Amino acid sequence: MTVFLVRRMIQSVIILWVMSLLVFTGVYAIGNPVDMLIDPQSSQEVRETAIRNLGLDRPLWVQYIVFLKGAVRGNLGNSFIYNMPALKLITQRLPATLELATSAMMIAIFVGLPLGIVAGLKSKSAIGRGIMTCSILGFSLPNFWVGLMFVMIFSITLGWLPTSGRGETVEIFGIGISFLTIDGLKHLILPALTLSLFPLALIIRLTKAGVEETWLSEFVKFARSKGLTMNRIILVHILKNILIPVVTVTGIQFGMLLAFAVVTETVFAWPGMGKLIIDSINYLDRPVIVAYLLVTVIIFIIINLIVDTLYSVLDPRVGIGE
Repeated sequence: MTVFLVRRMIQSVIILWVMSLLVFTGVYAIGNPVDMLIDPQSSQEVRETAIRNLGLDRPLWVQYIVFLKGAVRGNLGNSFIYNMPALKLITQRLPATLELATSAMMIAIFVGLPLGIVAGLKSKSAIGRGIMTCSILGFSLPNFWVGLMFVMIFSITLGWLPTSGRGETVEIFGIGISFLTIDGLKHLILPALTLSLFPLALIIRLTKAGVEETWLSEFVKFARSKGLTMNRIILVHILKNILIPVVTVTGIQFGMLLAFAVVTETVFAWPGMGKLIIDSINYLDRPVIVAYLLVTVIIFIIINLIVDTLYSVLDPRVGIGE
């Protein structure tokens, strides 16, 4: 276990360094934020002062060295727009995105697994075919369109749920949580449902395929011949054996939801990282863009570590120390 963690830490540091180099070079080589920050009618002297104050007058490799030294100390630079640490801006918005992505993934898991099991056991029935047909919609319908339809139906037409925002929150350890209040939960339902459609469809199809394959295996036939109940066969024998690919997909999709919830957050004006990164791209707020991308990489690294650890719990034959 110790060897595994040390090896993963070394790999993570190397990945972060490579990504920081690629991200910094890519972001800082595009456009000029001074064009966005300074009035075009300003004099050349004002522009040169702004460029010098932002450190943009130095060569790119010098800017990267300065950035790298700051990153080692946890300082990813100050936002050009908000004039505050970029990392602080990200961490302020991260809880909202975490809550939205977690809620969407919980919906996908707790709805997708049962539907996938039913579709796998009754693949030739109308119920099984209906579930699989609906899962295709989860892949094909774009998030922004689904979000707008949800707003039109449940907010404008029926008036059941609010159209945008996060609603009332409760602070726990200084972190605002919205699902613990009725108003916050109402604001959370539509964006969480919208964001959950793609992972929900993926889990349904993956679970169905696993159930169909496992159902024909010898150990399931043996369990059925022993007269075990269907619930026990599903929970103990089938579900346990199909969880590893499901866990893999769930981990990857959770990272994707965190990183790319931009469209959903924009449609519902959800105050998370997605809306922040859109605004930062519009104004070429380079430190915030770089901080966002590096935080995303760290999230993926942590998720992969958790998934690898769960492998060994679900299947002891998969040794994390190997």
